Amino acid sequence: MPEVRVVGDDGKMLGVMQTHEAKKLAREKDLDLVEVNPKARPPVCKIMDFGRFKYEEKKKQNEARKRQSQIALKEIKLRPKTDDHDVAFKIKHVQRFLEEGNKVKLTVRFRGREITHPETAKRQIDLIIDAVRDLAIVENSGRMEGRTMTALLAPKQRPKD
Repeated sequence: MPEVRVVGDDGKMLGVMQTHEAKKLAREKDLDLVEVNPKARPPVCKIMDFGRFKYEEKKKQNEARKRQSQIALKEIKLRPKTDDHDVAFKIKHVQRFLEEGNKVKLTVRFRGREITHPETAKRQIDLIIDAVRDLAIVENSGRMEGRTMTALLAPKQRPKD
């Protein structure tokens, strides 16, 4: 019969014993024998209420999920003919998205003959990047993909207080 290292429900080490003895000990206390570390030699088992153990584990996972932050990708769309005032308005959106901790994708879409002047789109993207330089890291600056020019900005990591 295999041996297991047994820990009691109060957290104290009960010693190494045969599996059937450990099960018997757990049954006497109306609890379960749960293997907590199967890789140890001999394996470590704990006498506990298994239903409560599963409940506690689920609560821990839910807490970890709540503390985890999701980084979203927000997209700001422009055209080469977008007016300066409108670009200034879009800069405010970019700043807000970066402060929230989201990445921002700047997209300038060309239509018709606008494609012959990609420098206007590059100028717009550079203007936005310069305006948010203190908040953002430029991951990708102004790259042509078909009829669109895209740039990708990520928020700078702020020191945690």
